[in-house]
Amino acid sequence: TILKKQNISNAEVISNDKIKNEILKKSIFAVVKSGTVSLEVCKFNIPSIIIYKMNFINYFLAKLFLKIKFANMLNIIKNKEIIPELIQKDCNSDEIFKSVYYFLNKPELIQKQISDVKLTLNEIKSSSSSSLEVSKILLNYLT
Repeated sequence: TILKKQNISNAEVISNDKIKNEILKKSIFAVVKSGTVSLEVCKFNIPSIIIYKMNFINYFLAKLFLKIKFANMLNIIKNKEIIPELIQKDCNSDEIFKSVYYFLNKPELIQKQISDVKLTLNEIKSSSSSSLEVSKILLNYLT
């Protein structure tokens, strides 16, 4: 793998969900790509930053057709940056290090993020399963 080729021994790629959840339970901070994994991290009340980089053409097309300011789902829902994002040119090792270091030295920011994330997740939480919700929507359109 890339980690072994670069002689990086203090990092690991985890694909097993049970192992991943155990690691997340013990984590104090996370650097996460935008997507569903960021919601998993939020579920465990782990403060984080979001990183995301795509090729220039995809980024250009996304900016052209999508009128959103953020990449992370919670930030999009609240239309403000709850979880800091490092996107495109800002998604580099120096900026990632600076952001993590800054956050870890500001416990008040960590607590605010955790609090804002909890509030947002509670706002969007459904009392039933997603398949039941989709069924209700489809039935409304079909009848």
